[in-house]
Amino acid sequence: MESVVAGSLYAACRRHDVPRTLDELSEASGIEKKEIGRTYRFITRELGIKILPSNPADYIARFASSLKLSPEAQSHAVEILDIAQKQELTSGRGPTGIAAAALYVAALIHGEKRTQREVADVAGVTEVTIRNRYKELLDELDLEKEIKKTKKKKKE
Repeated sequence: MESVVAGSLYAACRRHDVPRTLDELSEASGIEKKEIGRTYRFITRELGIKILPSNPADYIARFASSLKLSPEAQSHAVEILDIAQKQELTSGRGPTGIAAAALYVAALIHGEKRTQREVADVAGVTEVTIRNRYKELLDELDLEKEIKKTKKKKKE
């Protein structure tokens, strides 16, 4: 019964663009993440509910707030995500990981250094995920120049 409630709540959150991860629901409910996910898929299949994948941008505000990042860094992260989505860099990627990496990049660009560990903890992903998504964003969106500009300004 509890897993049905948790799965239903997860479906409702997804349906109404309230970004919550399976990890968060698992922690709040005491039910394994895997069980909630399984029940969520069962419920949506049985009820014929079509839910689109989460948008990484939905997680930005919450993660940025937890990391105490400026509104500028937050909006830059959303811009990075928009460009990444247009170039189809986000498809097949976990929305929390890509959102976290975009925030990490934006924080670096705005001189608001956060460690990969801090960002990973807030997003509920691994440092390896942050590192991989970060490298993809840097390579594909050519963001290295912007980060280097910030580092130069700090030295001056």
